Amino acid sequence: MTQTATSALPLRAPDRPARTGWILAVILIGQFMAILDTSIVNVAAPTIRTDLHTSGAGLQLVVAGYIISYAVLMITGARLGDLAGHGRMFQTGLALFTVTSLACGLAPGSGSLIAFRFAQGAGAALMVPQVFSLIQRTFAGPARARALSFYAAVLAAGGVVGQVFGGMLVDANLAGSGWRPVFLVNVPVGLVLLAMGRRLLPRDKGEPGRRLDPVGTLVLAAAVFALVLPLVLGHEYGWPLWTWLSLAGSALLFGAFAALQRRSAGAALIPARVLRAPGLLAAAAAILLAMASYAGYLFTTALRLQSGLGYSPTHAGLLFLPGAVTFAVGSLNWRRVPASRWRRMIPLGLAVAALGDLGIAWSLHDGPSATLGFAVSMALFGLGLGVAFSPLITVALIHVPVGDAADASGVLATLTQLGQVIGVATFGSLYLTLVAGHSSSTSIGVAASACAGCALLAAFAALFLPGLSRAATTGSRSPNSPR
Repeated sequence: MTQTATSALPLRAPDRPARTGWILAVILIGQFMAILDTSIVNVAAPTIRTDLHTSGAGLQLVVAGYIISYAVLMITGARLGDLAGHGRMFQTGLALFTVTSLACGLAPGSGSLIAFRFAQGAGAALMVPQVFSLIQRTFAGPARARALSFYAAVLAAGGVVGQVFGGMLVDANLAGSGWRPVFLVNVPVGLVLLAMGRRLLPRDKGEPGRRLDPVGTLVLAAAVFALVLPLVLGHEYGWPLWTWLSLAGSALLFGAFAALQRRSAGAALIPARVLRAPGLLAAAAAILLAMASYAGYLFTTALRLQSGLGYSPTHAGLLFLPGAVTFAVGSLNWRRVPASRWRRMIPLGLAVAALGDLGIAWSLHDGPSATLGFAVSMALFGLGLGVAFSPLITVALIHVPVGDAADASGVLATLTQLGQVIGVATFGSLYLTLVAGHSSSTSIGVAASACAGCALLAAFAALFLPGLSRAATTGSRSPNSPR
């Protein structure tokens, strides 16, 4: 009998509630730090550019370099968790993430900062896939459903909180350190989590029969680089021929990766049975598009507020607060909606987020300062994403067998990060290209409208999701669950 993600018994008996609560706190704070670092740099980007004399392409690599290695290595990190043990691999990734955060905070120039950001992303890729697997193996029934809700909330909340917190850190200019605390803040938190994790996390030894797929990993890495690099560098160099050849080559490499996965059998990075889980593919497409829209909105809006309107980092960061508040309200209360409406709630929420994007474009077009319209638009964006993202993650994972938890987590986390890479590179390049010859108000209008279009595409993909039942998400077996 195959067990589902929500109905299967954990691989070991659950610990005392107090202990499991601390385990969840440790792994979700680790997850939160990793997600935070995809967005906290956005609000610090103008300061980094001035302090290190960084080019536009270099600035995008500071933001996207972390996400590139994070996305490329995520699935491999999930497989390493299967091989070496999820608790052990979480600790290994957390240690690397903490050390490289220190290196980023002390980086003397843009080149070293970019290199350390790539290494920091590798640490996150080892740590993050273990979170979902540890939830699967620690919680059961309604407790697992609640843990997954917090997991989904952390995935999306980290980005918005990063904008607010990053602005406050940069503007505080602690001891004249400027942007550096946005990285250094991870160090004490990481050390505390390492100490707690050593006492709390299971010392599992991995699962027999699992193997790595080095060829698949290399092909996937090449495909992602071929896609992202021309998007990041194209506007800086006037879109030469190599950028278009690289984009075409990325499509061929992704096709080659898919072919390799079909032939790799037990060593495949993405087993076919994971992709056959009901709703996973439609949810994956919606997640990829939603995260591209989300990351593009964060990056371009931060640039417009600081470089275009001259706001301080703290002021710019605090302007994202309405979105953070409404996101929290939406993501923590979506289960109150009747179960029969959950399937329609996801595309509706994404459409509301698109409406918020358009409102942001309108409110930032002319005014010298943010208006009530901006706050309302930000609140709409956060609410729409909040009521869509948590159930979207739930739909994607609801029928995944426990044995495939790490692989499914790796796939979704990879798509979450790859979507953000594409969003920063595509919409960031669009904004930076336009702003070179037009006003920043016109540029943000076009970029935010493009982000809205991407969110609408995510809403369209979500129309193909299967329905959810309340029983399925509270631990009872769904009628459609595999047996």
